[in-house]
Amino acid sequence: MLIREIAAVIEAFAPLAWQEDYDNAGLIVGRPEDEVHAALLAVDVTEEVLDEAEAEGCDLVITHHPIVFRALKRFNSADYVQRCVERAIRRGIALYACHTNLDSAPHGMSWQLAESLEIGELCVLQPAERLQLAACGSWADGIGAEVGFGVVGNLPEPVATMDFMRRMQRLLEVRCVRYSDLVRPEVRRVAVCTGAGASLIGDARRAGADLYVTADLKYNDFMTPDKALVVADIGHFESEYCAIRLLFAVLSKKLLNFAIRKSECSRNPVNYLV
Repeated sequence: MLIREIAAVIEAFAPLAWQEDYDNAGLIVGRPEDEVHAALLAVDVTEEVLDEAEAEGCDLVITHHPIVFRALKRFNSADYVQRCVERAIRRGIALYACHTNLDSAPHGMSWQLAESLEIGELCVLQPAERLQLAACGSWADGIGAEVGFGVVGNLPEPVATMDFMRRMQRLLEVRCVRYSDLVRPEVRRVAVCTGAGASLIGDARRAGADLYVTADLKYNDFMTPDKALVVADIGHFESEYCAIRLLFAVLSKKLLNFAIRKSECSRNPVNYLV
């Protein structure tokens, strides 16, 4: 199958026009007309993931995070980015990333995470006014959702805040949850944003959330809620591991005769001493 045919399926769900200005989503290594035989889905391109791709005969690696964010001025194997790009080119492995466009797509990343936590009645937390849902094409039929970052919704019934966070930790296999003061003894309305979501704390507060789940919070971010809600940081990788499941669902629905594998070597680069 041609790379452009696979990319077309992804981009019908999450058009590249929906990525942020700083991003580098899309085809990073390879040519649209190249033929590929199997795809490996991962969170990041790493040397371990490329080992897995070669061992499994996958000549396309689709990740959430782009391996290249900034322009590469040299290719001399000085760091893992250069080594991975060099290796992919030499071995004929195409690299494709679906990043902030997948974050902001209706039923994208935050939707996946929220639904796994049994949060229902979801709506977008921070709509992106400049983006039009019509670009979704057939994927938008009947969705009625906005483009934007994060979601907010309700649990079936109120749950003790600590009980919810322990359950979340278990379901998502999170090693460590960092959280602010438990100013809400129970939670019913929960906001979620995968990845670095500190900038949406105000949106979560305005949406009436009791708890906001995200990642990459800094010290002062835990004070920002000012006793209006609880914020919880579950870790960047942990919040975005659902990308593999989401991309598999998008691709397998349309590409019935193309081999797609979920990476078993996609791992968190952050280690915890607990």
